[in-house]
Amino acid sequence: MGIAERKLRQKVEVKASILQAAWQLVEKEGWQSLSIRKIADAIEYSSPVIYDHFANKEAILLEFTRRGFRQLNEQLLEAKEQFAKPEQQIEAIAYAYWKFAFDNKEYYQLMYGLGMPSCEIESRPAECECYDVMMLEVIREIIAQSKHPEADATLKYYTLWSMLHGLVAINRMKQAPASNNMNQLILKDALSSFILGLKG
Repeated sequence: MGIAERKLRQKVEVKASILQAAWQLVEKEGWQSLSIRKIADAIEYSSPVIYDHFANKEAILLEFTRRGFRQLNEQLLEAKEQFAKPEQQIEAIAYAYWKFAFDNKEYYQLMYGLGMPSCEIESRPAECECYDVMMLEVIREIIAQSKHPEADATLKYYTLWSMLHGLVAINRMKQAPASNNMNQLILKDALSSFILGLKG
């Protein structure tokens, strides 16, 4: 292996160790406590080494935000592809979204700014848009077969997302969140009403 290849591999390894240390700190102390100094101490490097790979802490947060949305997109697509009918697809997508939010609490908090400053719209990574498009396509298909094909699919999408995100946020913010069984009943009821409304 040449000098250039060795240096490149070392750079990749250091970047990976930075992200691994950052994630371990987040799991232990939360996003609010994350700092360049703590990451540097964890990997036993000086802070300038971190800045060689990431411009600032926000760049590290953006990397994790991208990872979170990639995982969410993959899980929603997998859920959608299990069904052929659009009504079943949108329901499967909604349940997969809900599951992701509670199985990946640290990612979800960062991605949507729950309890912390959220990202500006202009800085949203491209990964944010993938599931938007997926959900819109399914909603448009349901509307096209409904009694009101002129209905606004974008409006319906935001209605669905607001419902899902709202339920997640309420449960995250409450000191005594509802039981899983109650949450499933609430989600099922909300989805049934939403799909019924789409069909007209």
